[in-house]
Amino acid sequence: MPIPPLRISAYTLCSALGDGRDATLAALRERRSGLRRNDFGATPLPTWIGRVAGLETQALPAEHGAWDCRNNRLAWRALQADGFRDAVAKARDRYGAGRIAVVMGTSTSSIGASEEAYTRLDPDGRYPADLRRPIIHTPHSLGDFVQHALGLRNVSVTVATACSSSAKVFAQAERLMRSGVADAAVVGGVDTLCGSVLFGFNALELVSPDLCRPFDVARRGINIGEAGGFALLEKDADSGPWLTGYGESSDAHHMSTPHPEGLGARAALAAALDRAGLSAAAIDYVNLHGTASQKNDEVEAQVVADLFSTDTLASSTKGWTGHTLGAAGIVEAAITLLALEHGLAPGTLNTQTLDAGCGPQIQRDNVERSLHHALSFSFGFGGSNCVLALARSDAR
Repeated sequence: MPIPPLRISAYTLCSALGDGRDATLAALRERRSGLRRNDFGATPLPTWIGRVAGLETQALPAEHGAWDCRNNRLAWRALQADGFRDAVAKARDRYGAGRIAVVMGTSTSSIGASEEAYTRLDPDGRYPADLRRPIIHTPHSLGDFVQHALGLRNVSVTVATACSSSAKVFAQAERLMRSGVADAAVVGGVDTLCGSVLFGFNALELVSPDLCRPFDVARRGINIGEAGGFALLEKDADSGPWLTGYGESSDAHHMSTPHPEGLGARAALAAALDRAGLSAAAIDYVNLHGTASQKNDEVEAQVVADLFSTDTLASSTKGWTGHTLGAAGIVEAAITLLALEHGLAPGTLNTQTLDAGCGPQIQRDNVERSLHHALSFSFGFGGSNCVLALARSDAR
């Protein structure tokens, strides 16, 4: 059933492209990737990464020192951009700190801090003194930090569903607000580089030694990036783009491979369109999951070719940021909102020759066109899928 649309009254992101919406939009327009040769860790894998500069030296303010780690430093960076903290402060004044929920998505949280602690165990086998801070060794580290940093006191929820995590936060927040638990919600996600991620995906033979090339006939796998982003959802805001629908599914086909017919993706897409009260023909742009892995791209390309008009534009933006894992949903939702606001459908960076299974919807080059309704696809390991339906501020 359709849902009452929610305003996205503020949003921001921070990735290898820079801090905030303007830096991201400039990189998209200039087709300038944030990917660089991997220089993370003592023995870097031969690949490319989307690394956010400066996190190693930018400790959290003293009052937030208990949460200090790479992941929460990136969260803090993102919160500073685009006036987001000020927007939340105004919402806190309107609704009260106890009426704004926090819903965060992450796949690894601050596991990098735990990795470091194990490399520096003291002679008794304990974590070193500076890392004996239990909160940074839990999956809820990010949500706890964001709630405290923003001075909020409603529920704080962590969503950890692999690469769909920070797309599903929008759905969770909408349900909390519709059920009366909250009047507004801060949603978002952050994931940072760490050894578990880089070497784990490499062990699955999913990491490309080259720049990732989504939907390319010669694609060789993913490039991993780090990023963070946030959005403020409100029922009664006067301005901002819209969350008009969402769809979720779990096809449970395989731990790391999508269903060969894309059944989970199709179910999530159908639910998103139903909640938005739209047909596929009404969609102007689709930001695809498009990881540049063999099976993901093959299945997703078939879904798009089967269901969308030839006038619909579609692309993957992972050639700009890398695959930011649990942060991919919020980062790509923010990029989709930029596309709607500025009439710029970004192409698929680095891709040279589209796979034969791609329909005319998938674009290599940027396209400037008025866009009103868009979708953002996020498909995670284990068949955890989410599709967000978003609309320009003047479209319902």
